[in-house]
Amino acid sequence: MSESAIVLHDLTAGYGRHPAIHHLHATIPCGALLAVAGPNGAGKSTLLKVLAGELKPMTGRVSLPASCRRRLAYLTQQPTWSLDFPVDVHDAVAMGCWPWLGPWRAFDEAAHRRVAAAIAAVKLQGFERRPLQSLSGGQLQRVRFAQIIVQDAQLILLDEPFNALDETTEEEFLALIQRWHEEGRTVIAVLHDLERVHRNFPLTLLLARELVAFGPTKNVLCAEHLERARRHSEAFDEHAAPCPLPADEEKDEVVP
Repeated sequence: MSESAIVLHDLTAGYGRHPAIHHLHATIPCGALLAVAGPNGAGKSTLLKVLAGELKPMTGRVSLPASCRRRLAYLTQQPTWSLDFPVDVHDAVAMGCWPWLGPWRAFDEAAHRRVAAAIAAVKLQGFERRPLQSLSGGQLQRVRFAQIIVQDAQLILLDEPFNALDETTEEEFLALIQRWHEEGRTVIAVLHDLERVHRNFPLTLLLARELVAFGPTKNVLCAEHLERARRHSEAFDEHAAPCPLPADEEKDEVVP
């Protein structure tokens, strides 16, 4: 494996033995600013879950450089916290320190400074002791971006990161993403707005449950590829037979 790239080796993944993505092959250079695009149900979020280690491949594998495995941040479509849980902005952002603090290291002055800097970066100064349930959708997304900032990750995965944001806030976060890219971090974002992809993401991976195209955005998002993605998506059979288990898993499967 290349230590300077994320490699998808014949990757198939899905749910309940039904693949959502099929036989993906791609080599993503570290430091890339990459959009994952495609129709609804194309497997975009599934790919991010596999990269984050939350979903095990059915077949094939993902090779991540050691730096990406150790320092990975993942912004899911929906918050992982419950708004019923009594936590304020400062403590929610501080949760992002867990990957580098670990279970035993004290939350010291350096950690407090990092949290304060992240809150300032997303323009939530003065909201530190506000409970999450009192925030608007856009303010909650600012909290989630602040969590990503404090993680100081080398690989950043963003699933529809601009949900619930107004145009001004969206531009602020696009500038933040560009800064991460300039710092040499790898940023992979699932996006549905193709105009935004054209403007801000130099590389695109176009999915329609299988790989349609991968490379420079201006080449990938052409009419031919987009039409092919649409046709593949429409042809998908939701009632197809489940994917057979690998031989070693078949032995462990419990038959009711």
